[in-house]
Amino acid sequence: MPPPILTRLAPDPRQPGYRLVEVDRGRFASLPVDGLDGLRLEVGCELSRAVVGRLQELADIEAAHRAALRALSRRSLARADLRRRLVQRQHPPAAVDAALERLTVRGLLDDRRFATQYAAVRLARGRGPARLLVDLLAQGVDRRLADEAVRRALEDEAVDPEIEMRAVAVKRARQLAAFPPAVRKRRLLAYLVRRGYAGPRVKELLEEVCR
Repeated sequence: MPPPILTRLAPDPRQPGYRLVEVDRGRFASLPVDGLDGLRLEVGCELSRAVVGRLQELADIEAAHRAALRALSRRSLARADLRRRLVQRQHPPAAVDAALERLTVRGLLDDRRFATQYAAVRLARGRGPARLLVDLLAQGVDRRLADEAVRRALEDEAVDPEIEMRAVAVKRARQLAAFPPAVRKRRLLAYLVRRGYAGPRVKELLEEVCR
């Protein structure tokens, strides 16, 4: 089988700094110029196996990069969570890592910023500190960053967890008023635990609001 031939190498009008690469008259990919440096590509030249392999690596990185940008345009994500999603979609792990590093360098992927925003928004929705921490860790945020984000959210919003927990419990208890006391307590306890409230104070609060 004859070696593949580079049949086109032209600027991509839709992406400055990129080149449209065509192999054997078939569209291969649009790749960044800096990634092509050193490959000594010329239209009409035969491509060695090593060069084809490098071109494929660059194409895989671009595909992972575009998929990551689409995911981030829909919602903010932690780096580990985004990596997991991309690998699940069959993007090569090495290509994913390279794409995520590019996003990090550009400031488009930042776990500290993600954790801070996540904690602030969900704290305002009534999530307790413990639940916030669990959720951040589940998304792959470093423990130190997660602790810092929850602490900062509490400080910035001037939220007292005790006061917030009582407000959440009172509101939910009113919604459960039609149930017998034992059922009301059980459901309220489960509700508070799901929202990240725990400890001895929870039991005291149940007795107070479920009389």
